[in-house]
Parts: sequence; C-alpha cells; structure tokens
Amino acid sequence: MLTTTTIKVLEPGELDDALAVLDRDPVANAFVAARVQVAGLDPWRLGGEMWGWYVDGRLESLCYAGANLVPVCATQEAVRGFAERARRQGRRCSSIVGPAGPTAELWSLLEPHWGAAREVRRHQPLMVTSTPATEVTPDPGVRRIRKNEMDVIMPACVAMFTEEVGISPMAGDGGLLYQARVAELVGAGRSFARIEDGKVVFKAEIGAATPKACQIQGVWVDPDHRGKGLSETGMAAVLRYALSDVAPVVSLYVNDFNTAARASYRRVGFEEVGAFMSVLF
Repeated sequence: MLTTTTIKVLEPGELDDALAVLDRDPVANAFVAARVQVAGLDPWRLGGEMWGWYVDGRLESLCYAGANLVPVCATQEAVRGFAERARRQGRRCSSIVGPAGPTAELWSLLEPHWGAAREVRRHQPLMVTSTPATEVTPDPGVRRIRKNEMDVIMPACVAMFTEEVGISPMAGDGGLLYQARVAELVGAGRSFARIEDGKVVFKAEIGAATPKACQIQGVWVDPDHRGKGLSETGMAAVLRYALSDVAPVVSLYVNDFNTAARASYRRVGFEEVGAFMSVLF
C-alpha cells in the first residue's frame, strides 16, 4: 500500500491529537506542551503556528513555529517536511531548539538557505530528577519573588540572559517582551532568589510547567558570590519547591562546556538522560 504524508497547520479542534503526541515524552516536550495546555492551538494565543506531520491521516510529529522553531517527536521524514516549510516561509524565529538529533537534521537542511547562525550549541545535556536533593542542604534563604520585587529581580535576569545568550534582552523593543515574561513567572510563583542587602545573589525560575514535568531555567549566581556553593544549595531549594508544588519530574538543560554547572547539578541529584541543541540567530 502507498503511504500518504502531508503537513499542515493544526486547527484548534485537533488539540487532543496534539497533546497525545506531546505526551509521548513529557520531559523533552515540556516547553511546547506547557504553551499548548495554556493557550491551545490558536496561533494568536499560542504565539506561533503548530505544524503537524501526518502519515495516512494520522498525526505523527509536530513542530512549533513561533519565536523558537521546535521539532517535537519528529521523525527523519517529518524533519524534512518541516525544513521545507520553514525554508519556503523564510526565517521568522530567533532560535531553533529541541532534542539534539532532530534539531541537528533540521538545521543541516535550513542552513544552506538561511545562512550562518550567530551561535550553534550542538550538545546541551538534558538532566532530570524526581527526588529532592539528598547530599545538598537546600538554602533556606531562597524564596519566591513577590510581585512588588520586579525592580529587584530584573537586573539579575538581564545579567543572566546577556551572559547566557550573548545579547541583551533589552535590545529591540526595550525589553518589554522580556520584562513581561519575567513578570509572568513572578506572578505565577515560579521565580526564586536569595536576596542579600537588596541585591540578588542567586536566582532561578521554573519555566515550562505541566502536570507531568517542569523545567528549571535562568540559573544565575552573582559574579561576586561564585565559588561559594550557592548554585548547589540554591538549586536544591528550587528543586524542593518544584517537586512539592509543580510537577513530579524536574528537568533542565545546560551547555556541555559548562562543566562546573553540570557537576553542581549532579550533586543536587540530576542525571543526564539525553541532549538538546540550540541554534541562535
């Protein structure tokens, strides 16, 4: 029998089918799953289109196409389909990010048409745990940021983003979108920090969150306080909040060249289970 394949933008009525695909790997798909569970599939609410790859009429793979281009449970054939659609559309995203294998294949097909990226991080270990830290005592000074503390947390968030990505989030729109995202996490009770003398010395957020898994992001220690173990005790505290209040599985991904961070996360109890890849424009 001849297999038929097609690719199209998912419609709101296909939400259950999309969630079923996302549920195949709740950890790796946490970012996209969290957005879909909150916003559905309407592009205006979702912040981008959800492309679907169908085999004999059955939805097999997804690709979120918004500010990020994110392949989801993408087979090699699906990746080729997503790459062709992205090539015809032209680059609209600021990054491509996802599981290392499909993301690498997607980028290899797009690079000849889109040109060189600003930076390619081909191997970012994905780390996971489902238990509180046993060898590191959580820092009792790490707490949720309150809504009236935006002016305290924002400088640390900007410093973290600039250090991690290489450009300031205040560029372009003056930081309006970035500030809105920080405010969203603060309002949701998913922004945490240790504050000393009115200054953030450690911070992290629980970014993507679903009932099955959540992802810690934005881990940062003030340069003047590095080497004191704050990343470990701080992460142990955030992990405790995440497991008790958000989801039974907690993940993060980290640059492979950041050996100190990887070692710290292992001491807190995280284990490497796979790898992500990021292409930054």
